[in-house]
Amino acid sequence: MRSSTALPLLLLRLLPNLTNAFSPTTPVALTARTTAAAATTTPSLKMSSQLEQLASMTTLSIDSGDLTVIEKYAKTGCITDATTNPLFVSQAGLSGDPVYAKMVDDAVSFAADDASSAASSFADDGSESSIVSLAIDRLAVNLGAAISKIVPGYISTEVDPRLSFDTAATVERARRIIKMYDSIDVPRDRVLVKIAATWEGILAAEILQKEGVRCNLTLIFSFVQAVACAQRGVTLISPFPGRILDWFKLKEGRTEGVSPEDDEGVVCVKKMYCYYKRHNHDTICMPASWRPSRGAGFDLDEIRALAGVDRMTIPAPLLQQLADCDDPLPRQLDVDAAKAEGVEEVGGGMMDEKEFRYLLNMDGCGTDKMAEGIRAFIGETEKLEGVILDKVRALSKVA
Repeated sequence: MRSSTALPLLLLRLLPNLTNAFSPTTPVALTARTTAAAATTTPSLKMSSQLEQLASMTTLSIDSGDLTVIEKYAKTGCITDATTNPLFVSQAGLSGDPVYAKMVDDAVSFAADDASSAASSFADDGSESSIVSLAIDRLAVNLGAAISKIVPGYISTEVDPRLSFDTAATVERARRIIKMYDSIDVPRDRVLVKIAATWEGILAAEILQKEGVRCNLTLIFSFVQAVACAQRGVTLISPFPGRILDWFKLKEGRTEGVSPEDDEGVVCVKKMYCYYKRHNHDTICMPASWRPSRGAGFDLDEIRALAGVDRMTIPAPLLQQLADCDDPLPRQLDVDAAKAEGVEEVGGGMMDEKEFRYLLNMDGCGTDKMAEGIRAFIGETEKLEGVILDKVRALSKVA
């Protein structure tokens, strides 16, 4: 099945005047003008464009929370999934666009009504904080449900990143998200619950997977995270080659680019992919977050260097660059070669917490970038929380 969508960060991306330190491109605020322009323009595909070539060997997802943009690229037939994150969800909630404003209002009303009901199905209790928490989750689900009507594959909804170090709380929040999707008839096999790849997050995913809840483990910047996810039966991982490259450039003080083959992010994702194939793991490798290996003007370096990987999620500007290029795009990764190249099994096939924490600690990039990513996601979630809180209080005064 080809699919993929992550919701919390996607909602934030739709908000004007917000920036995402981890996004390879600056989010564009949703306006009537940009939405109308997107609606009237379907990306033209050259015969055998690189977008078409890539889609023939890798399942493609669009990394966006903008419904009009998603629809535009879905019409090409090359995109089957969509990913979102806390940034995109926040941006959607704060954009002021009537479509997203209605999603916010519906989410707040849903949470308030549920909390006040004697037979509450979703709220932890009737407290203000519980209502706000439920409203944020409902907003992410509303966005995911809308996206599910546009793409045929996976959609993603992220668990509150503040729960990244609490296994039990992550499991309960994920169950609530899936229950909400069930209640509006979005099949759970189309939903990926997005969780940060901390040790606690990986254990939560293991529990959820056994319950039939598919998980996308995100903020993966190290090989050990990828291995632990596969050993615990996770459906899909999202490694970030571009941010891995960022870390090494900063650490080494590099001002010049490198060849895509020497790009540390590309090397790391290839190692993950080869390990999965050699040891027959079903976990899907779906890289996200891209950078130009050789520097400005080479935006597609990492994407081209990983052609053939299981899946990719790509923002609209890079999808358009692929659509505009008709140069041959050779496959770089394939299963047979990967099985021959993969490294030996780690941790005897099931590493424990001590080994995971030790290996992650010894990986400077993995440690630094995961912590940085969680902080950024929390920051975007708290921005949205402030807006939702104001609406909850305004609603209570009216009532």
